Amino acid sequence: MMRFSTLIKHPADWMTGGVGEHGAVLTSRIRLARNLRNHPFPGWAKREQRAAALELMRPAVEALPAMKGAFSQELGDLSSVQKQVLVERHLISREHAARGDGSGAVIARSQTFSLMLNEEDHLRMQAIRPGLQLSAAFEALAGLDTELEDSLEFAFDPTLGYLTTCPTNLGTGLRASAMLHLPGLVLSDQIGQVLQAVNKIGLAVRGLYGEGTESLGNLYQISNQSTLGESEETIIRRLERVISQVAQHEQNAREKLLEDDPDMVADKIGRAYGVLRHSYIIDSKEALNHLSLLRLGGNLGFFPEQTGILCDALLTDIQPAHLQLHSGRKLSPEERDSIRAQIVRSRLQSLESPDNRILSKEGEKSPDPSPPETYE
Repeated sequence: MMRFSTLIKHPADWMTGGVGEHGAVLTSRIRLARNLRNHPFPGWAKREQRAAALELMRPAVEALPAMKGAFSQELGDLSSVQKQVLVERHLISREHAARGDGSGAVIARSQTFSLMLNEEDHLRMQAIRPGLQLSAAFEALAGLDTELEDSLEFAFDPTLGYLTTCPTNLGTGLRASAMLHLPGLVLSDQIGQVLQAVNKIGLAVRGLYGEGTESLGNLYQISNQSTLGESEETIIRRLERVISQVAQHEQNAREKLLEDDPDMVADKIGRAYGVLRHSYIIDSKEALNHLSLLRLGGNLGFFPEQTGILCDALLTDIQPAHLQLHSGRKLSPEERDSIRAQIVRSRLQSLESPDNRILSKEGEKSPDPSPPETYE
């Protein structure tokens, strides 16, 4: 099995997959929740019952062909920093990181698959892909689910579907989500209208690390809320359609901003570049917000297109737990801000200043950027 140090040595495959559709959709994630039949669910199970469930599930997961050479560990054997690193990489949930003995994680070498054992449910498995690839992610994860059913018996009701701890996951047990970068809608003051329209059709909008977290760096997660009464394919098709519409409105907003107020756009991107290249102290929130503008600059032509991949890698590497792991010791907030600035300066050293020739180019009239009152 893989060591933790080997797992986090390289960025995940989904972090280096390119800029995606219009540069707005960073990642697609599919999660399936499953529980073992005739075993108490984790929240009601005694310690020995949780241990028995873990002992049953872990070998079955490790035996999957897709998990060959995977990282597999009980959470009680990981430090708090190591667990937080996995949270920052979206490989386990914040709730799972708070657990210890009786819980585990099995993560593929590529980090495209990760399975949480004894989280809220016995088994929560997820697949992550770059860009808008919800259908591909589901197809891959459904294959793992089918393979596991050959060795594990899941709690299933012919009427209700898969039984889960939380009623909102009942049925398919499916949670599909996409991470979007929406600086154009934020800068044009349209983000509130868009999020309201998304909520109207029963989709949830969350922050960078899911439910209850703040949106930083203009990053938003959009996901389904209910899983009962619809097929997996129906849920995914509807979400993909809405994500595509939001991404298109984001692109329209970017083009309209560049057309109507190019100096404002160039100023914000230039200031972000200056701060990131020359800061010696910078906190997470400020760094993420400036990296958002740098990524926008890559999409609009101020920087090379591959700037987006550089920014995406930094989004993870400058998080608090990653900084402490990199330093090999616990850091004070002040030390983290200093080391974060040092890493950003180093990574951006070869990135030349913004190419403002884009401002002199005559573009076609941008389409109407106004989002609809609701999505279909």
